Amino acid sequence: MKALPLLVPLALLAAVTPVVTAAAEPAGPSRVEGYVVDRPGPGRFPLVAKGKAATLVVSPQDHAGVVRVVGDLRDDVERVTGVKPALAHDVPRGDAVLIGTIGKSPLIDDLVRRGKLDVSGVAGKWETSLQQVVADPLPGVRRALVIAGSDQRGTIYGAYDVSREIGVSPWHFWDDVVPRHRDELHVLPGRHSQGTPAVKYRGFFINDENPQLGRWAPKFFGPGKAPGYPGGFNAQFYAEVFETMLRLKANYLWPAVWGRAFAEDDPLNHRTAKEYGVVMGTSHEAPMMRGIEEWNRHAQPDVGDPYGGNGNWSFRRNADAIKQYWADGIKRMREEDFEGVVTLGMRGNGDVSLPDGDGIELMQEILASQREILARESGKQLTDIPQVQTLYKEVQRYWDKGLRPPDDVTVVFCDDNWGNMRKFPDRSLEPRSGGYGLYYHFDYVGVGRNYKWVDTNLLPNVWDQLNQSYSYGIDRLWVVNVGDLKNNELPLQFFLDYAWNPQRWPLEKLGEWEKRYAAQNFGAASAAGIAEVLREYAKLQSDRKPELLNRRISGEGTTVVYDDQATPFSLTDYREIDRVTEQWQRLAEKSERIKRTIPRALQDAYYQLVHYQVKASANLYALRRAEFTNLLYVAQGRASANDLADETDARFAEDQAMSDYYNNTLAGGKWKDFQTQPKIGYGDVARYGPNAPWQQPELNNEALPDEVFPAVKRIELPAVAELGVGVDGSDQWWPHAGSTPVLPTFSPHQSQPGQYVDVFNRGSVPFQYRAESGAPWLKVSRPKGTVDKQVRLDVEVDWRRAPRGETTVPITITGAGREVVVNAMVDNRPVKAKGFVEANGYVSVEASHYSRAVGGDGVRWQVIPDLGRTGAGVEPFPVTAPSREPNGPRLEYEMTLTTSGPVRVWAHLSPRNPVLSGPGLRYAVSFDDQAPQVVDIIAATGADDTSMNNQWARNTSDNVNRTVTEHVLTKAGTHTLKFWMVDPTVVVQKLVVDTGGLKQSYFGPPESRRVH
Repeated sequence: MKALPLLVPLALLAAVTPVVTAAAEPAGPSRVEGYVVDRPGPGRFPLVAKGKAATLVVSPQDHAGVVRVVGDLRDDVERVTGVKPALAHDVPRGDAVLIGTIGKSPLIDDLVRRGKLDVSGVAGKWETSLQQVVADPLPGVRRALVIAGSDQRGTIYGAYDVSREIGVSPWHFWDDVVPRHRDELHVLPGRHSQGTPAVKYRGFFINDENPQLGRWAPKFFGPGKAPGYPGGFNAQFYAEVFETMLRLKANYLWPAVWGRAFAEDDPLNHRTAKEYGVVMGTSHEAPMMRGIEEWNRHAQPDVGDPYGGNGNWSFRRNADAIKQYWADGIKRMREEDFEGVVTLGMRGNGDVSLPDGDGIELMQEILASQREILARESGKQLTDIPQVQTLYKEVQRYWDKGLRPPDDVTVVFCDDNWGNMRKFPDRSLEPRSGGYGLYYHFDYVGVGRNYKWVDTNLLPNVWDQLNQSYSYGIDRLWVVNVGDLKNNELPLQFFLDYAWNPQRWPLEKLGEWEKRYAAQNFGAASAAGIAEVLREYAKLQSDRKPELLNRRISGEGTTVVYDDQATPFSLTDYREIDRVTEQWQRLAEKSERIKRTIPRALQDAYYQLVHYQVKASANLYALRRAEFTNLLYVAQGRASANDLADETDARFAEDQAMSDYYNNTLAGGKWKDFQTQPKIGYGDVARYGPNAPWQQPELNNEALPDEVFPAVKRIELPAVAELGVGVDGSDQWWPHAGSTPVLPTFSPHQSQPGQYVDVFNRGSVPFQYRAESGAPWLKVSRPKGTVDKQVRLDVEVDWRRAPRGETTVPITITGAGREVVVNAMVDNRPVKAKGFVEANGYVSVEASHYSRAVGGDGVRWQVIPDLGRTGAGVEPFPVTAPSREPNGPRLEYEMTLTTSGPVRVWAHLSPRNPVLSGPGLRYAVSFDDQAPQVVDIIAATGADDTSMNNQWARNTSDNVNRTVTEHVLTKAGTHTLKFWMVDPTVVVQKLVVDTGGLKQSYFGPPESRRVH
């Protein structure tokens, strides 16, 4: 545990700072293509050589955060090499590392004055650093590594950049990443700099931290200082948070809120932030540097209410008390002299809308009062105080109605809590001196359902939204909700890297970033494999968040029907639930293979950063498949239903075992009670009440199989043999259903998985069966045998022998004294095929598999890998292109239809919001030379995020917005489907033409066969 970062003499600091011994493992994290190497050479600076480390020198006159960070750099060098550098105020003889801030450090200023250090391009910049080897910098010093910063954080970032270069991961505390041992460290000659950040304030919000962080932190960090406070979120805790922030080049924090009060829970919290050099803020619901918990603790009648009000968080009814409360927050900021960004505006108590309504006049009065308090209490000019108004949820309506805060206030636009931005500034507006910011989510509590267990963020989606935001001028302040911080390491690090330099990470370099992230934590040798696992993991998680695996949402347009006792994946069509579950199982196996190659010292880190989330998610998918297949099989009376109930219990036990290992064994028990986030029992209204459909179950899934909701069932099997038959594409069973079962139509052009027949037992006595095909060219696997519980028969057509035309072939199944005839419909009509070919009543096309991408007027089409649920997404670029009539840029898809007449075209689109000031979010679609049909995506589906309505909840939960158009084709044959650009920021994932055979499924049918 980190000691409090108090300002103490360096000799004492050296005595009390803990030492972490580097592990003697053969592989570990290392900086790729960096400026620190393992061998000496011409002009290289020996940071550590021949068992001796260069002395680290810092002036005591420098900023507190700079003096403190030198201790971390000293510890990092020892972590890597086992050699501890000396710390000094005075320059020693020999080689030295000189660390300081331009204009604050006499050491650095003397080098500049004597022409030994050129700080052009650094001095006067925001948070910019320079690392440079300097020859003969001072009398008695032959060589020096100079780490110079333009300001306090510039120097801090420079020191931590050296730490990362030598192989210390920013996640060394939060994920137990042990650096690879290196005997020597040498800095290459030249000027090394991270540059100046593109976004001025960059940080995150620790929010919704219960139960995981809220249970773990009090045990690990101990009590706070406030009477009755359970502890955990104290200065020791925030010291670890601040250090990680600065290692990631963040500078801005919204502290934890639910039941927490940063300023009160430990009086050292603000002081610690100041000593680390971190900028403090407060969330969208906490104005004037006061967390809402402070109001809840003090401004109530039963606790004395020092503000003379009635505890009512209402500006209309309790304005004097609230204004005094706000004034005390600004006084505290002035007295404690910490750096901060002040939140303006007001929301209701408890992350809700104001009880006083959303009248513009009221908000104008609130803003004016806050500005008056700031001017009076801060001791500064208003324009010298960074301020924000965050347009979160209902607050955006003020902006939409024309309310504009003062020009020096940063306006923060928000996503819809599901990673889709809601609004961008109109580019025709005059620039604001306060600029624009964004608030984004990697973790959320609310409708359609909480997601806060593991990382479910897709890097290409994050990139797309950040790229759009930056392109529209949002560059003053970026903050992201990371929940517990732990479990969102990868997306958070990317968020901050991108905020620092968007040009460094264009779309085509996301793979490079992922490999660098993996190498940083696990070494170059395994980086490519780990990066691929993490990429595939994110892709699968983005398809459906794990908390939503027991909710099916159906209906079309504005009609939405929720079922919290059903799987979203089809149990009967396209083998959907099997395909997605098997993808997860293969990924878990791949992660397991890599795990066996990871050095022992990094096993704990690999479990936390990779393996747990992959394996536990794969296990959860297997649990849900067993659970919902069990419920189907129980309805059919299958003997195998009980085996699936047993598998569900086993998978639940595996989930609990992984949590137990995480909580009690991992890293020697360091993460006691951290892995306690429920993720299985959502939706059980009978147990958890009216908020159950979206709110987490408060019970903790502790070794209780009935926590699986809905609960599996078991059946009593009669002591007989009884034939049952099920077929692909149906949830019925025969002979009970009565009518003749029919398999999905066979076609030589089909791409969906092959058809099957299940022969099952409804009793406990095995029986012999026989399956006879009515044609020699229709093959049935396992045509005879014994049914104990169930046998699956695969049915295939030998197309070399099948007759032309449409044929019905019976398959006669006998067993246990019963007979069932299954009809196989075979469509072998001759087709002159070109492009994607109709089969099974549809044509399904991945958006990125176009025949032609037509640009024009500066617009091109950009393929964004993995952004689609079943493939890539395609978006018109640049994202700032103006809206237009559908007469230019388009995607064309050649396809061959075997039918004519009316068809429906389903466009699967990313669930974006209308971020621009135009009429909506639109695209157009047409066939051949027909006139394009323009579709307003939001109007067509009613998915208005301003009210967070049911259709919006469906689209974000499903990660797709499906819209439909109807067309009439006068003839069969080859056609060209055209998808036209109308508005920018529309992302198309998939197009499905329904010619009459489309079945209900989550992903839609597999992509059709394509003839080139």
